Amino acid sequence: MSRPPLPPFNEQSAIEKVRLAEDGWNSRDAAKVALAYTVDTRWRNRAEFATNRAEAEAFLTRKWNRELDYRLIKELWAFQGNRIAVRYAYEYHDDSGQWFRAYGNENWEFAEDGLMRARHASINEHPITEAERRFRWPLGRRPDDHPGLSDFGF
Repeated sequence: MSRPPLPPFNEQSAIEKVRLAEDGWNSRDAAKVALAYTVDTRWRNRAEFATNRAEAEAFLTRKWNRELDYRLIKELWAFQGNRIAVRYAYEYHDDSGQWFRAYGNENWEFAEDGLMRARHASINEHPITEAERRFRWPLGRRPDDHPGLSDFGF
């Protein structure tokens, strides 16, 4: 299975790879999203560690079961060869209705077939009010004309 664009990345292919990842995560379909990772993918997400695709899928299932109405924006930070660094922000609410905004950075490493081999994420979040939300598009893919992180100053 191949997952274009493939490394080594140039600026355009890195931007495309980031947007495809954002679109996948905004689908909140853990089984589909997990297919973007190698079977032996290695993740660090805060204090959680996944050591294969099945564990990554289980992590995503748990995440989206508790992070409701999840909306994410990713932005390319840097790239070289088979590696991409991104920054991102996402908003969600919990089952009590409390909204949160999370900010983070990820470092990605890809296999030759374009599947992500490693994902290292650092994330901070804080509560926000419903009025402070900025990501208000309908659930699913962020519209092309919606502002990005830099537009918000995030």
